Amino acid sequence: MITRTRLSALATTAALVASGGLLTATPASAAVTCASPLWKADYYANTTLTGTPKLTTCDSVIAENYGLGDPAVTTLPNDNFGVRWTLTRDFGSGGPFTFTAEAQDGIRVSLDGVRKIDLWKNVSTTQKKTLNLTIPAGRHTITVHYATWTGAANVKFGYTPITSATTDKVRPLTPAGFTTAYDKTLNKVTARWTANKEMDLAGYRVYRRLVGTTAWSRVGGTTTPLTATTFTDSPPPTGQGYAYEIRAVDKAGNESAGTVDLPITSVDKTAPGAPSNLKAVQLSGPRASLTWTAPTATDVASYRVYADGVLVDTVTETAYDDYWLEHGTTYAFTVRAVDRAGNASSAATVSLTTPGDHTAPAPLAGMKATPREDGVLLEWTPSPETDVKHLQVYRGTLEVDGDGNPFWYIHLIDYLGPDASSYLDEGTADGEKLVYFVIAVDDWNNALAYDDPAVEWVEVTELGTPPVE
Repeated sequence: MITRTRLSALATTAALVASGGLLTATPASAAVTCASPLWKADYYANTTLTGTPKLTTCDSVIAENYGLGDPAVTTLPNDNFGVRWTLTRDFGSGGPFTFTAEAQDGIRVSLDGVRKIDLWKNVSTTQKKTLNLTIPAGRHTITVHYATWTGAANVKFGYTPITSATTDKVRPLTPAGFTTAYDKTLNKVTARWTANKEMDLAGYRVYRRLVGTTAWSRVGGTTTPLTATTFTDSPPPTGQGYAYEIRAVDKAGNESAGTVDLPITSVDKTAPGAPSNLKAVQLSGPRASLTWTAPTATDVASYRVYADGVLVDTVTETAYDDYWLEHGTTYAFTVRAVDRAGNASSAATVSLTTPGDHTAPAPLAGMKATPREDGVLLEWTPSPETDVKHLQVYRGTLEVDGDGNPFWYIHLIDYLGPDASSYLDEGTADGEKLVYFVIAVDDWNNALAYDDPAVEWVEVTELGTPPVE
């Protein structure tokens, strides 16, 4: 409230302007523009508020006590002067308001030129009036006329929205200027919009839904409406589409319709579930056969297979055979599902110990070779070991190298079953000197080397006439 002796304050208008006071004023001959929601006040030297204003000011409120006494200047008379306040503003969606007016002497209040309060008379005490009315949406003009005839002079006027939920049923306007910007690196959506014009605005709420659904989730203003006109959200990083909208809410709890929905597609940082039922089965070779069940995620593109923590392959099927395993060794196999965005699941693990060892079967005992007309008959004691896969029969012929030195040229001539105890090397009996040995090979391909001292070689000369040297 500005309190001053009747009209004497008008003499200090220039000083108020210079010092940043509430009023701004110019001579009546100059054009004055007051930014909404300031009031433009025109002072007249009559109670009919006609002619050229003697002074124009901009007021933030109408709350004047002019009091008694002579003015310090002759701008206005002691008595019989008037003031017209005018304000034009955007009321947004409008709604119920309360007008309160009090004055000594007369006051009239109009909305868009239609009189709403009329207390236009000379009185000895302050008269008051309260009025509830509904202001339509949009821009409207309120005009307050005041006149003082004689005696004390004061005037007040105010307009306030009614925020009772039982009275105010008018929804706020939908916020305008809604935009979104999505930062894929940070997975953050920044929403911005324009402030609403409602005087009873409580704030804003931000809603988000999965594209293709109708269920909205409130992600901004969840408990208390937002007062800012910007909001940052981190949508679920699933690589799916999400839509956003903004709604205004007033102090009575009325919520506006939503803005146009603006969609974004979030980055996919969500890994699929791990494969299940991972199994490892030992096959011959040796090799391991891995199988697993795919996770429920529909965007799985491949699987990464690891052996002892080392990536050995990437496959698209739910099975994999790992070759070149060592026998008698324990392996830890790991499988991870990978989606189309490259997100890898947690690991499914299984261990497998390959049977067998690194020990070659013992040398065959009782080796003997008997020359016959149809060849050389080899005989030995069968191997007592249970993991023999097959026997390999070797024959050596006596050769001479380039320096005239003799050597045995060894040939693998046949494979036999693990239980064999004899073999006939068929051929023409020509009296040639030969050597033979038989080596057992187990399931893991362990075998003694042919030159191992434990391998029993037998030498024999075929029947017939020896070749001429």
